[in-house]
Amino acid sequence: MPRKKIKVSDKLEYLQILDEKARIDESLDPELDGDTLLNLHRLMLTTRLLDERMLALQRQGRIGTYAPVRGQEAVQIGTCYTLRSSDWVVQSFREPGVCFHRGWPIGSILQFWGGYEEGCAVPEGINDTPIAVPVASQLPHVMGLAWGMKMKGKDDVAIGYVGDGGTSEGDFHEALTFAGVFDAPAIFIVTNNQWAISHPRSRQVRAATLAQKASGYGIDGIQVDGNDVLAVYVATNEAIDKARAGGGPTLIEAVTYRLAMHTTADDPKKYRDDAEVAKWEKRDPLIRFDAYLRAKGVLDDKMDEEIRNDIKATLKSGVEAYEAARDVDPRDCFKYLYEDIPAELVAQAAEFDEALRHEGVTIGH
Repeated sequence: MPRKKIKVSDKLEYLQILDEKARIDESLDPELDGDTLLNLHRLMLTTRLLDERMLALQRQGRIGTYAPVRGQEAVQIGTCYTLRSSDWVVQSFREPGVCFHRGWPIGSILQFWGGYEEGCAVPEGINDTPIAVPVASQLPHVMGLAWGMKMKGKDDVAIGYVGDGGTSEGDFHEALTFAGVFDAPAIFIVTNNQWAISHPRSRQVRAATLAQKASGYGIDGIQVDGNDVLAVYVATNEAIDKARAGGGPTLIEAVTYRLAMHTTADDPKKYRDDAEVAKWEKRDPLIRFDAYLRAKGVLDDKMDEEIRNDIKATLKSGVEAYEAARDVDPRDCFKYLYEDIPAELVAQAAEFDEALRHEGVTIGH
């Protein structure tokens, strides 16, 4: 029998609307109103300033190990901006901008990075899952939530985040396989920031894109300029509209760059050079969008200063709320793992109490 070619999807596209010099493709312009553009700017700037504040707090010993997000603000805000409160968000460990937009208080975000168990609790009334640190372990939950909403006849969606390194994990494969088979209303955001800790994108997969992985699961995929908030916004809204209408899941690869370290326990100078970072700094999503807004007459120096001052006040209040809640009983670490505390932990707790008394530490409750 002769060999035959198998027809597979060739729908893969790359989307950029606002280029590195802040020039817009008018044929692709979503023509957002001034208030929406300013809100996108404010949220990205909040993400950047929150990131800088948390990095400073970590260096001062006021929170623990932290995973910076500088350079990836457009991915976070562009993907979550138009979600409904009834939609579900499943996050990894590098989405503080998403948390903030969804209604998490700054203090709650800081509690997580400060090592407090309370930081793992999603604020009441917010359809988000807790922050997930194990790489890609959260993705099956995206599929499950989306499938559940479909079974209930709802038109809500589930959106989940993972890095480029996470696409090499089995959880990624399992989630996309099931989402495709059950035609679930799920959107998978792959934040391709070029590095899985010290492992470069070139060592993750030989394929030209990560977006093309979608075709292996029979779903739609698209690659976007992850430093162009308009492109991210448009691609995500198209995927959301399709999912709500019963069109199934989408994989979005947002090409961006991690300008800082993987976490504060990492030294990126050991595996990448400054020239690479400098090249990507010129593509900074905030600088690009700022230039676009000013050219459009939507933003000026006075407005920018007012927005920054307002954000700084919000961050200040959030830090104060976090630090006011730090006065907790260190013995709480023994209380919440078991319903009936094992004898060895009872003994350890007693030993800990004795150590506190020996050091003259007074616990208020």
